[in-house]
Amino acid sequence: MLAFITIAASAFATVVAWAADLPMINGEVKKVDESAGKVTIKHDAITNLDMGAMTMVFKANDPSLLKSVKPGDKIKFSADKVNGQITVMAIEKK
Repeated sequence: MLAFITIAASAFATVVAWAADLPMINGEVKKVDESAGKVTIKHDAITNLDMGAMTMVFKANDPSLLKSVKPGDKIKFSADKVNGQITVMAIEKK
């Protein structure tokens, strides 16, 4: 059991470090769908994904991220591809 906890803690630390390396992008929340775990964001270019500025729907890596935002909020967020889906990894109000 201790080995499992150690592995899980190590994996969590790796994910946190990985998310910290992603650029924070300026955006504005257009819609929040907590039940689906998705958020619509009008955003600047996402450099790590080679994506221009646009408005699109993102899956939230952790649905609890969506509890802190509402439509109209100006935000900074990071995104990456997870299992083929562009996913919000972190989000914070400006």
